[in-house]
Amino acid sequence: MTLLRAALLAAAAALASTSPVQAASAPQAGKPVTYDLWPGTPPGGGGPSGPERIGQTGTGVGAVSNVSKPRIEVYKPANPNGAAVVLVGGGGYFRIGIGHEVMPTARWLAALGVTPVVLYYRLPADRWPAAAPFQDAQRAIRLVRAHAQELGIDPKRVGVLGFSAGGNLAGIAETRFADAFYPAVDASDTLSARPDFAGLIYPVVSLQKPYDTTRSFRELSTQGDAVQAYSVELHVTHDTPPTFLAQAADDPIANIGNSLVMFDALRKNNVDSELHVFDKGGHGWGLGDPGSAPSAWPRLFAAWARRQGFFNAVDAGPFATPAATPATQAAPAAASDDAGNDDDN
Repeated sequence: MTLLRAALLAAAAALASTSPVQAASAPQAGKPVTYDLWPGTPPGGGGPSGPERIGQTGTGVGAVSNVSKPRIEVYKPANPNGAAVVLVGGGGYFRIGIGHEVMPTARWLAALGVTPVVLYYRLPADRWPAAAPFQDAQRAIRLVRAHAQELGIDPKRVGVLGFSAGGNLAGIAETRFADAFYPAVDASDTLSARPDFAGLIYPVVSLQKPYDTTRSFRELSTQGDAVQAYSVELHVTHDTPPTFLAQAADDPIANIGNSLVMFDALRKNNVDSELHVFDKGGHGWGLGDPGSAPSAWPRLFAAWARRQGFFNAVDAGPFATPAATPATQAAPAAASDDAGNDDDN
């Protein structure tokens, strides 16, 4: 059993329920249903060889790389409220923080009744084109809407939540939704790619100077116009969906200026937005260690999403207070992705 498999089983146990499914093809509570993003070969060419890899050491534990089959995994909450969130892990476009960031957040969202949608996107570091992750995110949002009825999802309450480099990916998804990142492949591509709301958590927003020091910048720079194409703040308009941002002022990886320039662009375009800056916390905190300043962000995000009308207006005691992440289950070694540094922005 790989480390990622252990994490997914833990998530399944946390979401388990005897509630009936809503349709024959809908996922049972706690058991994910998987949709490949593309019916055939993904657009753009390129890609890795060999199996998908799961990080085993350092900050890469549970992180996924060498993705050759981009896909979404959808978990059905025990008591779904109709909202869905596409979860985009960070990792500098060379890996995806599934174990540390995405799965704990998926368990927390499911406890609120929100349907978590885990995105496995293609990585430029794996010899995919720089546009590949943006193609995958756009397609994922459309597929969620295409399968909304069988999943019990309201197609007008589909959000995106990204961490670090995943914040860059989520940011481009929410600002460049009208751009055709790929030719239409089927009827799903007639649906809107615009998320209804977005959360950007310690995000990489800008590739412009002085924010061009990240691994995200390096990996996306294989595309000549990457700075213009993938600096999120340059694409904000009045049609950008409501956006929540959270970051620590002492973030050593993604400078706090990333959130500040994004918030400024949102306000200038009259987009409903909320920014929380924590004095300390660093980078890569996921849900946040219990008692730390960043651990407040899930509560703040859930309250914001309720006020915006995307989550249920249910306010129970543990509503937005995630439990401490359980210790990682032991698992036999799997193919690892520990090469390179731990810069996951």
